[in-house]
Amino acid sequence: MSYETLSFYMLSALAVCAAAVATFSRSIVNAAFGLLFSLAAVAGLYVLLRADFVAVTQVVVYVGGIVVLLLFGVLLTNRRLEDLSAFAHRPRAVAIILGLAVLTVLLSMVLGASWPQAEVAQLEGTTRPIGYLLLQDYLLPFEFSSLTLLIALVGAAYLVRSQERDE
Repeated sequence: MSYETLSFYMLSALAVCAAAVATFSRSIVNAAFGLLFSLAAVAGLYVLLRADFVAVTQVVVYVGGIVVLLLFGVLLTNRRLEDLSAFAHRPRAVAIILGLAVLTVLLSMVLGASWPQAEVAQLEGTTRPIGYLLLQDYLLPFEFSSLTLLIALVGAAYLVRSQERDE
């Protein structure tokens, strides 16, 4: 067994186990850390696929941004545990039935498909062509999206500060 195959199985197991922790954890902080490890393992799978730009984007945007934002949101809220217990009564039977139905459909698709194997030529990195496109051909949309995200961040901070002053 090659190192790439072993790395694939280890990263896949980490992603699935961490996703299970994120799904079934009773603590929101433990769920956030499960999400962190799951997203980091997916970034590792992107590295194995030689999609270096997508792997770095996964780490920066999802692991570095979304999970940290989620943790800050959890840690900075003033809700007590008793306030959150009102949402504990969920229809679990319906969720289990729907989850098993989706799992059955996905497994039937995966097991019924033919998976041809072919030798893959040596791939080169993807960062240089994507960086060239972002800074040459798509500079205006790239800058527009960064400006939009900055405005959304400033607006969210303003809304939070104005709500704190009202209380």
